[in-house]
Amino acid sequence: METVIEKSANITNEVIKESFPVTGMTCAACASSVESMISNTPGVTMASVNFATNSVLVEREKSVTSEMLRQAVQAIGYDLIVDEVDPSAKQEELQQKHYKDVKNRTIWSALLTLPVFIIGMFFMEWNEGRWISLTLTIPILFWFGRNFYINAFKQAKHGKANMDTLVALSTGIAFIYSLFNTLFPEFWHSKGIHPHVYYEAAVVIITFISLGKLLEEKAKSNTSSAIKKLMGLQPKTLKALIDGEEVEIPISSVQVGYTIIVRPGEKIPVDGEVIKGESFVDESMITGEPIAVSKSTGDKVFAGTINQKSSFQFRAEKVGGETLLSQIIKMVQEAQGSKAPVQKLVDKIAGIFVPIVVGISIVTFITWMLVGGDNAFTQALLTSVAVLVIACPCALGLATPTAIMVGVGKGAENNILIKDAESLELAHKVNAVILDKTGTITEGRPVVTDMIWGTHDSDVQRSTEILLGMEAVSEHPLAEAVVNKLKEDHIEAAEVSSFESITGRGVKAVSGDVMYYVGNRKLISENNISISLTLNQNAGSLQQEAKTVIYFANEHQVLAVLAIADQVKSSSKKAIQTLQDRDIDVYMLTGDNHQTAGAVAEQVGLKHFKAEVMPSEKADFVKELQAQGKVVAMVGDGINDSHALAQADVSIAMGKGSDIAMDVAKMTLITSDLMSIPKALNLSTKTVMGIRQNLFWAFIYNLIGIPIAAGVLYPFNGFLLDPMIAGAAMAFSSVSVVANSLRLKASKL
Repeated sequence: METVIEKSANITNEVIKESFPVTGMTCAACASSVESMISNTPGVTMASVNFATNSVLVEREKSVTSEMLRQAVQAIGYDLIVDEVDPSAKQEELQQKHYKDVKNRTIWSALLTLPVFIIGMFFMEWNEGRWISLTLTIPILFWFGRNFYINAFKQAKHGKANMDTLVALSTGIAFIYSLFNTLFPEFWHSKGIHPHVYYEAAVVIITFISLGKLLEEKAKSNTSSAIKKLMGLQPKTLKALIDGEEVEIPISSVQVGYTIIVRPGEKIPVDGEVIKGESFVDESMITGEPIAVSKSTGDKVFAGTINQKSSFQFRAEKVGGETLLSQIIKMVQEAQGSKAPVQKLVDKIAGIFVPIVVGISIVTFITWMLVGGDNAFTQALLTSVAVLVIACPCALGLATPTAIMVGVGKGAENNILIKDAESLELAHKVNAVILDKTGTITEGRPVVTDMIWGTHDSDVQRSTEILLGMEAVSEHPLAEAVVNKLKEDHIEAAEVSSFESITGRGVKAVSGDVMYYVGNRKLISENNISISLTLNQNAGSLQQEAKTVIYFANEHQVLAVLAIADQVKSSSKKAIQTLQDRDIDVYMLTGDNHQTAGAVAEQVGLKHFKAEVMPSEKADFVKELQAQGKVVAMVGDGINDSHALAQADVSIAMGKGSDIAMDVAKMTLITSDLMSIPKALNLSTKTVMGIRQNLFWAFIYNLIGIPIAAGVLYPFNGFLLDPMIAGAAMAFSSVSVVANSLRLKASKL
């Protein structure tokens, strides 16, 4: 995550608000510990840890130094990155190093686990095999899997338990019991009991859980890419007029009032006002609209937007963190950071389950020591170990990831790419969907929808060729739509001369000694060109449909009217209706004008829409709905949607949209078909149902098996559950979980 340092000093208490990268966190409980430790530091007024981005936002008095915060965090085994020139780069370097470390540990664990598993399952009576398994198990548990034990110890220090606790406890007990049986088999032989070992159970658990950790780290290592790409929209240097000379300076050196020069194709570096020249600027990153905006003296320009046609000069008005682009970056970061870390369901269960299992195991041991008679210790040890083995977390650990993996694969088959398991788990609760207009509901590019010719034009073919000849040399953004349409119709361009662009009106040119005009209604009126009643009525009807109308005329009369619009996708209406039929409120937000927004909303059957909306207002609307208790899905495709996507509970990007929108969003639709949205919600419903079923299978064996392992049947029929049978029951519960997850592959969305 790019670190934002926001210092707002106030004379009375001088409060500093600062964000620090955190290292060493491996679970939501770690984040909670870091947050608690910093919050309890004297002089700290607020601390908020974001586990997803490995950062903490701290509000503190000036007397509290960053080193003091670092020492507080180091006391519980974590660290803060402070006093670095580029802390985000340092954090990314550490994240990549940690990811490689987890990857190497997982690969080595898997390689060493395979022979242990084969020996344990197929050569269990091979005496030498026990020693081979022991030799291979030690590095798997205590080197490649050491973090499970370290993290479990950290949790225990704070009186907490999570998945790591359950993994460490069950694998540790299984190893110690197996080690004793390998070193001292005669202890059991003297009591007429055959000693079994459970090395394979311990190593398989470590390897499976390590694989899950690896997938999680891979997802987390990519969290900063959206912010980096947003920052990449701002050029590193710019050209400014200083003492009448053009000088290239770093963007960090620019000051308010500087005169800045922007040439065609260059990104505008800071916010300002045009003072010389005119051009068209692509502002889609702000408005989402595909048509470039005309800029002339007095018009505002914004950092990150792209100059398209001509050079111009502007006066810098907002620089550094004050620019609109910087505000978007900051808002995206805050939206990502504002989400409380979601405690994994398995961790929640483990927090309750671990103490209960340990308690049952201890009670079982004590009970058998009291009532076991001559073989009290033997029976107490066997039953207490059987309780811990049958409570092994292998099925519990597989319950969520197997369902998620199958769900993600099923999504990919249906053109839905899912980057974040949390979104897949949450999407079934969505009851409000916000759709961006341009590129989401519509195609996202202007096209000619209508071309109506006057009956008085006897040579439409010739006139069409002249129209193409004029538009082919025009720099107006809408000219490209006309050119594309006419070329599709296989029209050849006529040669034109004396071409002239008239700012804010259109263009004119000569062909065959006749002056022709292409432009808006003002151009026609100012040149006293007549228009027939029929064409005039047609133009009015097209404007009512919120289409942009262009007039093509000669010196005397209008020859044709053309309508240009961003067309609605064929699937939009059906998708919106499907969502509404599920009692989901659907909203459209757009930076476009109210008339165009209203026309599109009516066309697709939308009841709720807002027009002329800025990027921050989109995110504010998401917050409004969330404040009403709604679970909000945001669907967008542009940079202007990135803040709202980061704020939403479930974020969905269109695959043909900007890279930044796809990086921020947790789901991406490869296709432009909006019917993928209800499919994604259906997929979430089925996946969550699979997770719940898996948890049932994971626990049903425990609910039945733990009492039997503890010996409740012994007074009735003398039956004691052998730890080997307990291990088999544990393995069968894992098979049940995997088989149930695979059922999702055959289901229809």
